[in-house]
Amino acid sequence: MIVVTGGSGKAGRACMADLMEHGYDVVSVDVAKPTDLDVPHTVADVTDFGQTMAALAGIDERTSDVTGVVHLAAIPAPGLAPNHVTFATNTVSTYNVFEAARRLGIRNVVWASSETVLGLPFDVPPPYVPVDEEYPGRPESAYSLSKLLGEQMAEQFCRWEPEMKIIGLRLSNVMLPDDYARFPGFQDDPALRKWNLWGYIDARDAAQAIRLALESEITGAEVFVIANADTVMQAPNDKLLDAVFPDVPRRRDVGVHDTLLAIDKARRVLGYEPRYGWREER
Repeated sequence: MIVVTGGSGKAGRACMADLMEHGYDVVSVDVAKPTDLDVPHTVADVTDFGQTMAALAGIDERTSDVTGVVHLAAIPAPGLAPNHVTFATNTVSTYNVFEAARRLGIRNVVWASSETVLGLPFDVPPPYVPVDEEYPGRPESAYSLSKLLGEQMAEQFCRWEPEMKIIGLRLSNVMLPDDYARFPGFQDDPALRKWNLWGYIDARDAAQAIRLALESEITGAEVFVIANADTVMQAPNDKLLDAVFPDVPRRRDVGVHDTLLAIDKARRVLGYEPRYGWREER
């Protein structure tokens, strides 16, 4: 059985639907119940360690034989709560899930880090493009700092437990198909979406990446940038970069609309390949 914290969110709902389609037993753990999926659900606040332990250990018939945890519960973006609340909520909940999994012998953990660790909103330009996992985290908000500390916690948990796997997915801006109706409004001003290099992730592809990470046989702490294969823009990348980031080094040639949030590592290690996108949904 796979426990999904934050199952009521965009990525959480897509993740559980994808896992069930692939034959997994899934239980949602969240303060709110997913409204569009028929899944077992436990109301639990993972900022409380006791509730986290209880939810992962098993609550009556809802949770048993847990083999993996997908930790998506969090305040999902900067500015949605006061900074100290965002930081405390995200760091404590992540610690609680990692520690509960370790104590319970659950060795397979996948969690939502964030593209913001790369330095978003890129008011300070990125060191190069496409951006990738190779340069140190550059948090620019309490939110992204909480995610960077989650990545660093994962490294220490896996040092303590070498057989443990904790994969952090630096998810880009999660979109549902209905969100694509907003994309025409991005086209006239390249600066509107420069904050994440015009990236996005379809929730269904985020779900694919989560499942592949759960199924991966690697151990230790790893992070992967997870984005769609293209940008949100009709304009070509060279034109966008010339207009907004003319002095940023371009490490390699990129296609006309290829993502500038490099997904090479996820493709190589996880076998990830985006299947959905706004150009097909129009």
